Formats: sequence, structure tokens, C-alpha cells
Amino acid sequence: MTGPRVRAVVVTWNGAHLLPECLDSLLAQDFTPGEMEVLVVDNASTDGTAALLAESYSQVRVLALPRNAGFAGGVAAGTADLVAPGADLSALPEYVALLNNDARFEPDAVRLLVDAADAAAAAGERVGAVTATVLLAERDRDGRVLVNSTGNVLTAAGAAADRDYRVPLDDVQPARDVFGFNGGASLLRTTALREAGGFDAQLFLYYEDTDLSWAMREHGWSVVHEHAARAHHRHMASTGGGTSPTFRYYNTRNSLIVVTRHAGAGAALKSLARQTAGAVLRTVRPAEPAAVVRARWRGLGAYLGWLVTRRGRA
Repeated sequence: MTGPRVRAVVVTWNGAHLLPECLDSLLAQDFTPGEMEVLVVDNASTDGTAALLAESYSQVRVLALPRNAGFAGGVAAGTADLVAPGADLSALPEYVALLNNDARFEPDAVRLLVDAADAAAAAGERVGAVTATVLLAERDRDGRVLVNSTGNVLTAAGAAADRDYRVPLDDVQPARDVFGFNGGASLLRTTALREAGGFDAQLFLYYEDTDLSWAMREHGWSVVHEHAARAHHRHMASTGGGTSPTFRYYNTRNSLIVVTRHAGAGAALKSLARQTAGAVLRTVRPAEPAAVVRARWRGLGAYLGWLVTRRGRA
């Protein structure tokens, strides 16, 4: 292989205020020159992102999309050549590193992720993804470092959740094996990405990492956690969090799509009943902004529309 071994993909939308810390951390990774390329997928930003990249980050490759395709669409575009039919994988990066635009890697993080993936392959394991330890930028009231994620897990209700969320770093002892990778800071093996069908661009935002993790597992790949590889995340800095109608709509819709796709009708009906009951409760007893309640109902409606027209992972 003559090109870079790792492609780092950063998806951004109107994140010019976030990108410098993110990109500086990638450019500071302890790789030899040429071993890793950095690709920014710009979702039609209008905040000066293009000028920032042209003026300050000429060494970074940019893929400018004509419209906002969301995180899922952005990362799908940034990896499209890796999953294209007939692609010569020997001429393409062996790994894809993902980093949110509101996060930064510590200088050795990507190398540690690659070392973990290499060691797993040498041991005969089919590890499709290695997920990093993601730390929250904020501290608790005692000044302790808090964990954002040590990988994704599934709750009893079939929803995805960050393992060890808001647990002090000194108190976590995460198992190596974990259900899914966190799309905000992780490493994917290109062959696993390809076999699992790549990212589903139609999910747009949220659950795309859980969906792909599930698909990897269905193709015989596992996901592991590398505790020493660290990223720092300004949680929800780019989307506004749980009080955002955008978050609530896509989280509601996509959680139901993904559980239906991979866990079947029984699990989907339970999740649908739970989420419908939650929407009803918040309608009759408002505990969140009206726009967020409406987003819940729109998400449920969009899921029912998807049920009518669904075709595999499309």
C-alpha cells in the first residue's frame, strides 16, 4: 500500500468555531508523515468554514457537499469510495478514524486505536471497530473528570446508550468487549465497514453508529474498547442536546428504525409502545417545550412512514 493507512473523517456543519481544536488534534497525532490523511466533509456550511479550511488547513482534504446531509450522510460520503462495489481495498486506507467536530483526540489516541486493531487481527480476532474513551469537557462539582462514553450499549428497552456516561473516570473499569462503537471517536476497519454495507445516509443524525455496529456483528465482526485512547468532547455542542427538537425527532425516529431493522417486530413493538406512551404523557402533562413534544410525534410518524416503504438498510 502506497497511500495513507488511516483516513480520519470529520463531518461538520456550521462548526467553524469548533473545527480548529478538532483538526489541530488530528494533525498532532504521533504518526509518521503520510501515514494518516484528514478529510473534512463540509455539509454546506454558511459560517465561513470553507474560508477557514482554505486559509488555515491547506493540508486537510475537503469534501464540500451541496446540502446538509447530517452526520450519517457526511460520513457516508467521506467513506463512499471504501464501500463502492469493485473498489480495490489494497489501494485504500486500512482504517477509518472518526472524530466529532466538537471533540479532540489526545496526541497518541489514533495510534493506540490502530495498535489495538492490529493486535486483535494478529490474534485472529475479527474486530471491526475499536472505540475510544470519550471524556466530557465539563467536570463535576468536585472537579473530577467525567466519562462521556466507553462505547455504545443497548438498554433493556432496546435503546442505545453511552456506556459509563457521566461516571468519574477514576471509577470506570470498562470491559474490552462492547456492543457498539461511539461514532464521535473511534476506528473502523475498512473491510468490516465494507462488509456491513457502510453508513446509512438516510439516518441523517443519531443511531448511525449503533446501526453500523449491529450490522458489523451480523457479519461476524466484533467491537472492542481501547481505554488508553482518549478523546475530549464538548457534548452536544453541535446539536443542542435533548432539549433540541432536531435531536428529539431523529433520536425518536432512528431508534425505532434501527431496533426494527436488527431486533425484529417484537422488540420494535415494545419500543414503539414505550415511545408513544412517552409522547402522550408529555402531551397531557407538558414537561418539555412544545416544539420538542411535536418533534416526538413527528419522529413517530416518520418511523411509521419508513415502515411502509422500507427496503433493507436503505
